[in-house]
Amino acid sequence: MNKIDLSQCLALMVLAACAVPALAEAPSTALPAAALESFRPQDPAWAARLVPDDTQATCIRSRNLPEGEEAAALLKRETDSVRFPADGKLLGDWRRGEAIAQNGRGLQHSDAPDTVVGGNCYACHQIAPNEIGYGTIGPSLLGYGRLRGQGEFIQRYTWTKIYNAQAYVPCSIMPRFGTQGILGEQDIADLMALLLDPDSPVNAEPAAETSNDSADR
Repeated sequence: MNKIDLSQCLALMVLAACAVPALAEAPSTALPAAALESFRPQDPAWAARLVPDDTQATCIRSRNLPEGEEAAALLKRETDSVRFPADGKLLGDWRRGEAIAQNGRGLQHSDAPDTVVGGNCYACHQIAPNEIGYGTIGPSLLGYGRLRGQGEFIQRYTWTKIYNAQAYVPCSIMPRFGTQGILGEQDIADLMALLLDPDSPVNAEPAAETSNDSADR
């Protein structure tokens, strides 16, 4: 095997650095034409999703780290978008909520327009204890209501977090389920019940562990 001397290594490093765009350069908020053309024809409503809104443009431009007035404007805009049920009922059916959390279909490029949209919550979170297939991008939600309670504050906090996570965290990677119309009001209420209802498996008391010592007695 031929040996590469130090000067050759330095030359390769310089060439590689020249080939990579400077990170300091602000990225474009416009989707390249090649990316747009790669999608098969869709209805206008779906195609409109390829155009960044003000918040997405801010996150692209700031590389998900907006500061100062820009961050404040983003938080206000997203907070103002949150809507609560007119009847004040924030908890639905946890069983329907589990089905929504398990469903990862809908609004994907390959989905038919009439596909039932799910939350795909398990892709990022541990939720119910009997589901062993879950992602870890987001925090575990196991025991969510049991650990936090079901009071008005935590209900409104949780509703807002599901409806639009960017009302709390600018450029959060969690979808803005309510603001962007991904999930309806009843869907969000059902997910709320999954997390907060005392009867939900999410809030079941963990089984007591038996130590090896006691098992041997």
